[in-house]
Amino acid sequence: MKPLSQLHIDFMGRRKLAFIASALMLVISIGAVLFMQLNLGLDFTGGTLVEVRYDVAPSLDTVRQLLEGSGFQDVSVQTFGASNEILIRLQQAFDSDVGNQVTNILRADGDAVNLVRAEFVGAQVGDQLRDQSGLGLLVALGVVMVYVAFRFQYKFAIGALLALLHDVVIVVGVFALFQLDFDLTVLAAILAVIGYSLNDTIVVYDRIRENIRMSRIDDMAQIFNEAINATLSRTLATSGTTMLVLLALLVLGGDMIQNFAIALLIGIGVGTFSSIYISGALLIPLKLSREDLIPTKKAHDEEEELP
Repeated sequence: MKPLSQLHIDFMGRRKLAFIASALMLVISIGAVLFMQLNLGLDFTGGTLVEVRYDVAPSLDTVRQLLEGSGFQDVSVQTFGASNEILIRLQQAFDSDVGNQVTNILRADGDAVNLVRAEFVGAQVGDQLRDQSGLGLLVALGVVMVYVAFRFQYKFAIGALLALLHDVVIVVGVFALFQLDFDLTVLAAILAVIGYSLNDTIVVYDRIRENIRMSRIDDMAQIFNEAINATLSRTLATSGTTMLVLLALLVLGGDMIQNFAIALLIGIGVGTFSSIYISGALLIPLKLSREDLIPTKKAHDEEEELP
């Protein structure tokens, strides 16, 4: 079996299949967001926070089942600091007695439980977080486009922006499709995906630009293939090791960062796919040419003749 550095895969020859797969994922993701909508967490919707302390660390599933069996809905349970300190999120209107109600339910199982605090997160705070986080996401994408346009060329910027939007929409769509809790940790993961995917895209674009300047052929598809194959081992090694760490976080990290790890796993998987297939392949319909990066001799001579 040949090492990755010696493989010459015709990625551009399969770009139509990649575009079809991406279009299908995007349609499903957009449909899920529009029709099923995101299952927004307490950070965005407002609700009640109850923190309790056990003498002995409990089972989170048991705590969740006790509360749901008592009529509470949309219950989120996670450890908070030590394993015996539990943070309970309830998506319901605040009641001054809700903390005592929760502790009494948990004590009925025979455990020693003490109430630490019960707080209300208002809808106004949730609205502000939603607006500011959405604005932050748009600003991040805008800065990325400006950076790539200055470093490379505007066609590269368009390709990078479309690839990043592709990754973000699919991650958000998966959370809408499976009704996973979408909170600020997931939003942080999406911003991290933007940075990670952009880094991979920049590596590929840098090699494409170098190959265009050094190559004597005008077949852009072949030049792109050579660039992607040259960076393939680096891309897969980086993505693979990162995903191993995220799998460890998903399995061992607990409920608090579970959705964060899921979002990053999906984002890095999709981002690797878009860095290999989408970002480079988009430059073909954008009609990137050698003249976009290297001034023609005629244009160069005209510039020299100007007084």
